[in-house]
Amino acid sequence: MPEILSADDVRYVALLTHLSLTDDEVNSMRSQLSTVLDFFQTLQQVDTSGVEPTGSPTDVSTVMRDDEPIPSLSRAETLANAPHTEDDYVRVLPVLGT
Repeated sequence: MPEILSADDVRYVALLTHLSLTDDEVNSMRSQLSTVLDFFQTLQQVDTSGVEPTGSPTDVSTVMRDDEPIPSLSRAETLANAPHTEDDYVRVLPVLGT
């Protein structure tokens, strides 16, 4: 049986991840996060000696084309594709406020 995280542990993780949780959500997450941590403890018991680290369990080859320089669009061509322009710039909505 996994050791159940405390409500304070869950609130701390929520704070780190910038999540706002209700008391009911905290109680629900206590059990769920504890189960996830228990799975990790099970994985730590697997003998991986003699197994080389890998980023993928299968052979992976890139499907990307070679990076070759090509001429870029002119300023006029670029601005013609933009939904909104102002002077010689692409106009976008503010992201961080005004």
